[in-house]
Amino acid sequence: MLQVKSGETDKLGLLYERHKKALYGFYYKMCRSVSLSEDMVQTVFIKILQSKHTFIGNGQFVTWMFHIARNVMHDHYRKNKHAHLQVGENQGEQMPDQFDLESNIETQHSVDHLFQALSLMSIEKRELLVMSRMEGMKYKQIAEIVGSNENAIKVRIHRALKELKSLFDQLEAGAIHVA
Repeated sequence: MLQVKSGETDKLGLLYERHKKALYGFYYKMCRSVSLSEDMVQTVFIKILQSKHTFIGNGQFVTWMFHIARNVMHDHYRKNKHAHLQVGENQGEQMPDQFDLESNIETQHSVDHLFQALSLMSIEKRELLVMSRMEGMKYKQIAEIVGSNENAIKVRIHRALKELKSLFDQLEAGAIHVA
């Protein structure tokens, strides 16, 4: 990134190739839409190029990139206030390079309920769970991305997990239905 910052913008292609899959996975887990995920990944790299002068190089590039990625996602949901209602609208779309979950109907049913439960949560809680549990980020890195401290993130993730479990259990029991 320091090379991109110094004017070697062709190096952005290398960063894109290294990090596009992780960004795509993050977005897909947040919205379950192939096309929206692809669009937001492209937007992140456009923003990286536009904001290259703000990269200091003290922290990890990935942390800086995910900070931009969060802002892109939040901008999308601010501009499309009803977009959160469309989470999961493309459930028929398959995430590229993933297992064929349809071979096990029971597993697919649980995965659907997991993503339905996630879609019922606030975007802030959803992104914390996706970053920590699905993307495997450390609490410290998440804290840097969201502008908080590590202990607060641990508490927020713990509470979000409890809420997710409750929503998941309700979906499994048929107590709530998602259209």
